[in-house]
Amino acid sequence: MTTTATTTIAITGATDGLGRALAVRLAADRAVRLVLHGRDPAKLERVVAEIEGAGAAAPVTATADLSDLAQVARLANTIADSVDNLDVLVNNAGIGSGEPDGRHRRTSRDGHELRFAVNYLAAFVLTENLLPLLRASATTEHAARVVHVSSLGQHPLDFDDLMLEHGYSGTRAYGQSKLAQIMHCFDLAERFAPTELTATCLHPGTYMPTKIVLSEIGVTADTLESGVEATRRLAVDPALEGTTGQFFDRLRPARPTDQAYDEQARAALRARSLALVNGHLTTAH
Repeated sequence: MTTTATTTIAITGATDGLGRALAVRLAADRAVRLVLHGRDPAKLERVVAEIEGAGAAAPVTATADLSDLAQVARLANTIADSVDNLDVLVNNAGIGSGEPDGRHRRTSRDGHELRFAVNYLAAFVLTENLLPLLRASATTEHAARVVHVSSLGQHPLDFDDLMLEHGYSGTRAYGQSKLAQIMHCFDLAERFAPTELTATCLHPGTYMPTKIVLSEIGVTADTLESGVEATRRLAVDPALEGTTGQFFDRLRPARPTDQAYDEQARAALRARSLALVNGHLTTAH
C-alpha cells in the first residue's frame, strides 16, 4: 500500500505508548490522514498539538472508553461520520496483565471480564462495525487493512469459563484476550478476499517502554521505535499487499497458540462474541 493523500488510518489507544509513537511516525510521512482514538480528551489534544507542531495535518480525533461497548459502537459511528474512506484500522488500545488496571478480576460496564472486554470485545465491535467503510475503501490496487496489536503472551480460551470466574489471574486473562484477537484476525482473513480486506496481527515487541510495562514490569527490553516499525509495516508497507491471516513476532512470521488454528474454536468464539456484544453491532453478521 502506498501512502497517498487519500490513505486514511485509524489508530485506537493513540494517546500513550506505542499508539502515540505510531501516530507521530505516520504523521511524519505527510501522506496520511489520521483518525486517533483516546479515552482522555486532554491527552488527545496533546498528541494533536505534537503532530501539528511538526508541520503535519491535524488528525481527526474521537474519544471513547473501550470498557463500555455502547461507547465503542458510537466510536465506530463517529469515525464513519468523520471520514469518507478508511484504508487501515489499527486496533492498538488495550490493558495489560496487572497495574495500572489492577491484578484482581474486574468487570466492564457490560459485566464482562475487563481484559477480555477491552482487549478483545472492543476491537471486535469496532472492527465489525467499520467493515462496511473499510470494504468500500478498497481499490483495485489496494485492499483495506486491519491490524490487531496482539502479543506472544497467549492463553487458550476455556469456553466453559470465558469470563474467568474461576481461577482468575491477570496473566491468564490478558493471554486469552490476546489469543482471541488473533483468532478474530484469522476469522477476518477467511471471510474476505485478500484483494478486498486483509487482516494481520503482531507481537510488536517485548517489554517496550510503555505505561503498561513500566507500571507492572518495571524493566524494558525492546525499544518503542522497533515496535512502531513492526506495526507500521503491517499497516502501510507495499510489500505486504495481500498478506492476510498471519501473526508476526515483530518483523517475522510466527505461529501463535494452536487454538488459533482450530476452526471449531474460532467458530465458537465468533458465536459467543456475537452473543456478548448483542445490540452493539450496526450491521448484520
